[in-house]
Amino acid sequence: MKKCFLSLIVLLAFSIGANAGKIVTDSIFSKNLNCWQKYNVYLPTGFEKSDNQYPVVYLLHGLYGDYSNWDKSGGMKLIADELISSGEACEMVIVMPNAGNFDVRNYQNGYFNVEDWPYEDFFFQEFMPEVEKKYRIIGDKAHRAIMGLSMGGGGSVVYSQRYPDMFSSCYAMSAWLDNETGQVGGKNLKKDKLFLVCESVKYNSAVKFVENADEDTVEKLRTVKWFIDCGDDDFLMDLSVRLYQEMRDKRIKAELRIRNGVHNWEYWHTALRMALPFASRNFSR
Repeated sequence: MKKCFLSLIVLLAFSIGANAGKIVTDSIFSKNLNCWQKYNVYLPTGFEKSDNQYPVVYLLHGLYGDYSNWDKSGGMKLIADELISSGEACEMVIVMPNAGNFDVRNYQNGYFNVEDWPYEDFFFQEFMPEVEKKYRIIGDKAHRAIMGLSMGGGGSVVYSQRYPDMFSSCYAMSAWLDNETGQVGGKNLKKDKLFLVCESVKYNSAVKFVENADEDTVEKLRTVKWFIDCGDDDFLMDLSVRLYQEMRDKRIKAELRIRNGVHNWEYWHTALRMALPFASRNFSR
């Protein structure tokens, strides 16, 4: 019995190893931001030897993070390899952009346009077109998904709300969806770079977007598959529940999971294991 168990472990390890993708670090010069922006890309096994085009997941990091977080702290390569090898997720390209720095008070963070940081313009006008051309991405709504944690979770939701014709699904992990009551930074935040990103999240509230959506907007939101995932002891949990309730009131179908956990990588590891198959199921085959 013990030998059989060990043999299964060896076979599983061999299977994952034989189907291992890789992460490459690349960069793009942005005219909007007037700087070079690094990013990571996960490429499935056999990418270099094929002429195939692939569906894409945009995987966004949180505040105090950068493009390398999902690789260094999130273990995303191992998770993606395992899910693709097992057939739970299809072969895909996973793009991890940069929208911040650990020094949040002196370096601008965030996925929205703010003073001297037109990040949203960069993302849609420069970043997506170049990445999708360079890495043989199919590049349509049916084969494009977006997801992220915390600040990136909120960015994912807002991008999907504003551009529902571009994303087939959105998976929000522990999402920072509003900052009206000072969930991050507090109410007496000094006016520095952190203040700007907090104000941008408040101004671009994902919750109020749904609350104020007219019927035409609601119809477009219904074309996106939504998944909201947050820990029961996460300080942002109430925002996830509020967003879900607003969507429910407007009859926008969404999945909600409130699971045991807090705002940390242990939680986001398990979230990613659900998020990549969710994106995969909602790609057009």
